[in-house]
Amino acid sequence: MTEVEITTEYIALGQFLKLSGCIDTGGAAKFFLQDAEVMINGEADNRRGRKLYNGDRVEIKGHGLFTVVKR
Repeated sequence: MTEVEITTEYIALGQFLKLSGCIDTGGAAKFFLQDAEVMINGEADNRRGRKLYNGDRVEIKGHGLFTVVKR
């Protein structure tokens, strides 16, 4: 499991994908989420504006398991 560190209260899923290295640019998030299977805390979700908070677990098929950590 990889920790993705944030300094704000939350991060949007689209920004998270870039920060975690799953995509290269924020503009690619929409297209990435159309094809990728994303599970957030065990539930499927593909909304790029979905807010992720400290402790949320994100599993992206083919990319791994991530945890959001606020510092």
